[in-house]
Amino acid sequence: MLNIRFGATDSTITYVDGFFNSDYEDEWLLDPFVQGMVLDIDKSKILSPNCIESPIFGQIPPTRLSGGVKALILMLKTDEEIWATACGDNCAKWITKISEMKDLTICLEHFMSFEDNHFPFRDANTGEIYNDYLDAIINKNGKYY
Repeated sequence: MLNIRFGATDSTITYVDGFFNSDYEDEWLLDPFVQGMVLDIDKSKILSPNCIESPIFGQIPPTRLSGGVKALILMLKTDEEIWATACGDNCAKWITKISEMKDLTICLEHFMSFEDNHFPFRDANTGEIYNDYLDAIINKNGKYY
């Protein structure tokens, strides 16, 4: 299930680039799911764990991937609470896919635009479970969360 925390805590991985760059493992990049995310988000193809073909930069190391892809990979491959504000809205569909595979807690400091707002998630701030993202971010007074 997807757990969304609005705002970060002391345990949230907020420096996604640094955490990924120092902790990623080569085998993560051999995962077909990861390769699909990299191709979709960065339009890049993983040639090997140490070489990625970018249409803009040519051959790059994994440390040069976008912050959004790094955050998604960390969401998939670790049990850490990840700062999803590092992600653009193009990452939203991948976040919901990952949450269908495992329990996932993300932190948002903006209202991410999900293609389909009808998915179950837990508000990590209150513990309440919702089935619709848009309904959840509007409180009972009609004001945004």
